[in-house]
Amino acid sequence: MAVASTTTIAHASSLGDGNKHLLWYDKPAATWTEALPIGNSRLGAMVYGTPATERLQLNEETIWAGRPNNNPNPEAKEYLPKVRELVWKGKYKEAQDMATAHVMAKTNLGMPYQPFGDLYVSFPGAGKYTEYYRELSLDSARVITTYKADGVKYKREYISSLSENVIMVHLTASKPGMITCNANMTSPQQDVTIKSEGKEIVLSGISGWHEGLKGKVQFTGRATARTKGGQVVSSDGVLQIKNADEATIYLTIATNFKNYNDISGNDTLTSEKTLAEALKNSFEVIKEKHYNIYRKQFDRVKLNLGKDMYAGKTTDWRVEHFKEHNDEHLVETYFQFGRYLLICTSQPGTQPPTLQGIWNDKMLPSWDSKYTCNINLEMNYWPAELTNLSELNAPLFKLIKDVSQTGRESARVMYGADGWVLHHNTDLWRVTGAIDKAPSGLWPTGGAWLSQHLWEHYLYTGDKTFLADAYPTMKEAARFLNQIMVRNPNNTNWMICPSLSPENEHPHHATTAAGVTMDNELIHDLFNHVIDASTILGKKEDKAFTDSLQNKLDGMLPLQTGRWGQLQEWKDDWDNPDDKHRHVSHLYALYPSNQISPFRTPQLTAAARTSLIHRGDPSTGWSMGWKVCLWSRLLDGNHALKLISDQLTLVRNEKKKGGTYPNLFDAHPPFQIDGNFGCTAGIGEMLLQSHDGFVYLLPALPDAWTEGSVSGLKARGGFEVSMEWKNNNIVKATVKSDNGGNLRIRSSVPLAGKGLKEAKGENKNPLFKTPRDVRQKINFPEKIEQMPALKKTYLYDIATKKGQTVELRMKK
Repeated sequence: MAVASTTTIAHASSLGDGNKHLLWYDKPAATWTEALPIGNSRLGAMVYGTPATERLQLNEETIWAGRPNNNPNPEAKEYLPKVRELVWKGKYKEAQDMATAHVMAKTNLGMPYQPFGDLYVSFPGAGKYTEYYRELSLDSARVITTYKADGVKYKREYISSLSENVIMVHLTASKPGMITCNANMTSPQQDVTIKSEGKEIVLSGISGWHEGLKGKVQFTGRATARTKGGQVVSSDGVLQIKNADEATIYLTIATNFKNYNDISGNDTLTSEKTLAEALKNSFEVIKEKHYNIYRKQFDRVKLNLGKDMYAGKTTDWRVEHFKEHNDEHLVETYFQFGRYLLICTSQPGTQPPTLQGIWNDKMLPSWDSKYTCNINLEMNYWPAELTNLSELNAPLFKLIKDVSQTGRESARVMYGADGWVLHHNTDLWRVTGAIDKAPSGLWPTGGAWLSQHLWEHYLYTGDKTFLADAYPTMKEAARFLNQIMVRNPNNTNWMICPSLSPENEHPHHATTAAGVTMDNELIHDLFNHVIDASTILGKKEDKAFTDSLQNKLDGMLPLQTGRWGQLQEWKDDWDNPDDKHRHVSHLYALYPSNQISPFRTPQLTAAARTSLIHRGDPSTGWSMGWKVCLWSRLLDGNHALKLISDQLTLVRNEKKKGGTYPNLFDAHPPFQIDGNFGCTAGIGEMLLQSHDGFVYLLPALPDAWTEGSVSGLKARGGFEVSMEWKNNNIVKATVKSDNGGNLRIRSSVPLAGKGLKEAKGENKNPLFKTPRDVRQKINFPEKIEQMPALKKTYLYDIATKKGQTVELRMKK
């Protein structure tokens, strides 16, 4: 097939001010990971772009197996003390086996996210074609396919509308009367009915059984078409379009799901109403509405790393040859692709993106495509605040509120404790028992990590109304952990036992342990943030409670360095320097937390760096995304870029470990969307950091990015930052202050600007408060390699007023 010319690219991308970031290919998708994703956070489609028989693989966000339920194991309350005693005796494998037998959930290990099915559209005579081209436009949130057959040029446009909740396929041709096709829907679900209703085709069904639980999600998909010229006929579940000048297929899917404990909705009526409303408008009208909603979010951040040197090469070619070229524009595209995916999967009022966003073609996807809460769900939202998509946190915040309710039952039944617990997994039904076997599931601190997102949102926005609403959730997560903490046998420290360091096995052939570093880091953050929030909100009635949290903090293990200079992953010096495990859980304190800092805790930073070096660079896709963030926090942009290069390694089959599929989906493998989000956040962290008491401009800029600009990144404190740089030095920065207050800036070059003063003392802006009392124990200090010398930097303060824009420039 002919490779598309740049003229074809420009012609295909005509909406708005032109397409500057796209994925394009010169052949149809042969596999699911070559198809292109569209989504409106409810409806998702993978578009294959095949001329003869188009395939759209379809998902609706609430089609899951099962029904409302929870899964705490009542045996846990009796057996957890016994498991703990085995841990104290060093019988870790026995403790783990007992927990698997008597603590883990028995009735339901989490339900899988499942596909709706497929829309197939067959076109007679399109088997032989030339001038083939397809693209995903990140600038307009649409897929386009063009080709030529029998002297006629055909074009297809696909959107998942953010305004009308329909998927649309718009078909045009260079000659009138040439649009003839048949459309039908299929499903891998077992209990389905396919029929015609008037000029519509309808597929309805019910989700399946899983692990002994009957599926009760009822769903209905319906589709029809509007045409110019020609005719539309529906018969026996097939939609026929004959001799039209142009045609648009409208498709919607609805379910009976209302919320995690209510499935009383009417999918039939909802789908009928949604489709009828959409049909009142033409494709062009809906496309424009969709485009305007999308661009309002997408356009907030623009990144320019230089001229696109390889625009004439397909996206999969660019990924395959990334290590051979200085292809900064592909990094730009990958960054914006992550933001595109978040916009497509996390609109307010919808469900959070699963392990695969809203795209899944399997009835039993890997790990059920659930919400894995020991990193993956959290990683999905790492770009939200930094890349100016703050409102897209809403589905996550709703999930947190849901599990804070269902988690009360699990806390009471399993631990005999107040507050709420979340283990390492949940699903549409917000189950909170300990899922899977103990080596991965015996981890009670998921609520602490999710609560961190509530606090971060407050730091970015300064919204005290939000904090007041989030405070009870954070407080009750802390209450649970406060109650289940125990002292170790020699009565020296408070800790969680039993628990684990996700999902890594220690030298005693188990994961089950006590006082693991990540738990201590999570508790440090949660307890301190609850204490701070109670002060900010004037909760004097909570003083006795916050005093008890402080008592626990004072008695916890410090962060420790081990025998080979590493940051210890466990309370004991067990770390294996040859361990290449994908999880680097103990480095949570470096990112996404801010307990470890090159400026405040240099020895711990050096130990974290040693751990990261020994863990290695190549790994699963999401792990490499996390490492981009970690190397950014270590202020090493060249190493962060090396990890981006490792992540942008082409994967065409499931045997390759880690990388990127031809459609830019992250490859664990299989596909996991968190790797896309993690790397997008990491690229943002290379350009702007605000966790360490100041806004750091270009903190980890790699040598290769000599010149560029970025606009619209968000910093804590409610600041929006835009920058230009040349010769690897910032030349201009603009900072808009949403809230007012002191703005503290760190830069590698001296700056000038109105009102700029040399910084002295602590930053008086409370939204930049750094962690207090990061306790540390430096064992074997002679083994800790020194960090590379920090660059000379300049620190400034400027008092801002709400709505003010500050302009800074490099001082001559």
